[in-house]
Amino acid sequence: MIERLHGGLEIKSFDSDSGIFSGYGSVAGNIDSYGDIVAKGAYKITLAEHKAAGTMPSMLLQHAMGNTVEDSLPIGIWTRMHEDDTGLFCEGKLCLGNQRADEAYRLMKMTPRSALNGLSVGYKAVHWQMHGKGEPVRRTLKAVKLFEVSLVDSPANPKARVSSVKSTDPATLALAQLAQAFRS
Repeated sequence: MIERLHGGLEIKSFDSDSGIFSGYGSVAGNIDSYGDIVAKGAYKITLAEHKAAGTMPSMLLQHAMGNTVEDSLPIGIWTRMHEDDTGLFCEGKLCLGNQRADEAYRLMKMTPRSALNGLSVGYKAVHWQMHGKGEPVRRTLKAVKLFEVSLVDSPANPKARVSSVKSTDPATLALAQLAQAFRS
């Protein structure tokens, strides 16, 4: 069973020509709405395994929970991930010209507030500590196997939100969409 841990995504940058953005997919030491806390170092082993295999977790939209094959396809790739004192830092590249990736970008840029402003990780808990009944924390995740990191509209950590996204030039986005149409 794949579990999901919703965390915050703080977009630090977005390059209009490449679709690159970055932020934290998981914040260490925060209690999420499921009562879980991710301990510092929980991603160390899984990130080392991905590095050794030359892979990265998938970048999905809303955990690919739609009803079509297209809904289950990635919307981009994660190009860099590492843990630091804050949590799981992720840098990725949206597949501009892909309808779902373009829609995700537009949802991140909506005003007066973003409609897509969080990240959620799909993982399997490997090692954890359970806490007692009545405590605000259900368990502390000490090691997880990371499968995917999704852009989501409702992360489990309500404090973690997108803080800024650089504007994409509408002409660049239109050209990417046109290129995609010719490839189809």
